[in-house]
Amino acid sequence: MCELLGMSANVPTDICFSFSGLVKRGGETGPHKDGWGIAFYEGVGYREFRDPNPSVDSEIAKLIQRYPIKSKTVISHIRQANVGEICLENTHPFSRELWGRYWSYAHNGQLEESKTHFPASFYLPVGTTDSEQAFCWLLAQIRLNFTDQCAIGPLSQALHQWCEQLRSKGVFNMLLSNGDYLFAYCSTKLSWITREAPFGEAQLSDVEMKVDFKEETTPHDVVTVIATQPLTDNEAWNTILPGELVVFKEGRVVERFLKNTAE
Repeated sequence: MCELLGMSANVPTDICFSFSGLVKRGGETGPHKDGWGIAFYEGVGYREFRDPNPSVDSEIAKLIQRYPIKSKTVISHIRQANVGEICLENTHPFSRELWGRYWSYAHNGQLEESKTHFPASFYLPVGTTDSEQAFCWLLAQIRLNFTDQCAIGPLSQALHQWCEQLRSKGVFNMLLSNGDYLFAYCSTKLSWITREAPFGEAQLSDVEMKVDFKEETTPHDVVTVIATQPLTDNEAWNTILPGELVVFKEGRVVERFLKNTAE
């Protein structure tokens, strides 16, 4: 399957360190060599890079590792193809406009007969993956049932129910964002860690690289990283439970739903 990476922070932050660990899993320390992508929110602006080549060999991925793009919300994905050919249009993350904002999404897993169970309506897939099919269906549900003035609580609760529907047809690990909130839904495997003062040192597990965050941050910074599997081997990561939706804003957890029950 694929792997996901996300970030939610209270100040514009680069994701070079975590992304460097993820890149290695795209064809070197992991089998996810069928493309990769990353999306950065900068205010209401949106910057996206995608490449159907293995991330470990990608010149674009090397650029991202060297160029510290500052963002408060990031979604990234490395692909191990199971539905849809290896090509640019099938490479995550996918994005669409809703309520005058960019919404981005990446999925890890596989869904049965996605076109039948989750038909497209307002939004149409460009590629041939079950992942994009699910995204078009999911975003249409949000559009049909809410407005841009909706509160995050009811929206998150409904989103959790729709994710449960998707999970009933296969494996559905997901990251979704509109730039302000980052929604993380777990079907099988997803973890997160929040880094804040007092900051310490972190060591990547897939490459010989470490960073002392005390030298890179201020005492007021809060940065949360979400990943399919923990990226560091000297930190304690939190596990998102199967069937759980966790919503982050500016690095903090603001909503959690598990088995249709708000926590």
